[in-house]
Amino acid sequence: MAAKYILASMAGTMAIAYGSDYLISVQKIFGGSTPSTVSNKEWWKETDKKFQAWPRTAGPPVVMNPISRQNFIVKSSLD
Repeated sequence: MAAKYILASMAGTMAIAYGSDYLISVQKIFGGSTPSTVSNKEWWKETDKKFQAWPRTAGPPVVMNPISRQNFIVKSSLD
C-alpha cells in the first residue's frame, strides 16, 4: 500500500527535477549562454594536450584515511 505512494512521489520528484534542470540548463530561463570553452571541441583537444605535456611528479603513495587502514587487534571475550 505504502509502496505505491513512495514510488509515485519518487517519480513525481524526478519529473519535477528533470523539468527544472531542462528549463534552467537548456532553455536558460535566467539568461546566460554556454561558454565557448564548453562547446568548442578544438579547445578541449588543445587543453588535453597541455595537461598531458606537463611533467608528473609525485611522492610516495599516501593513504587517504590512515585511521581506517590501521590493523586493530580485537580480542573476543571468549579467549
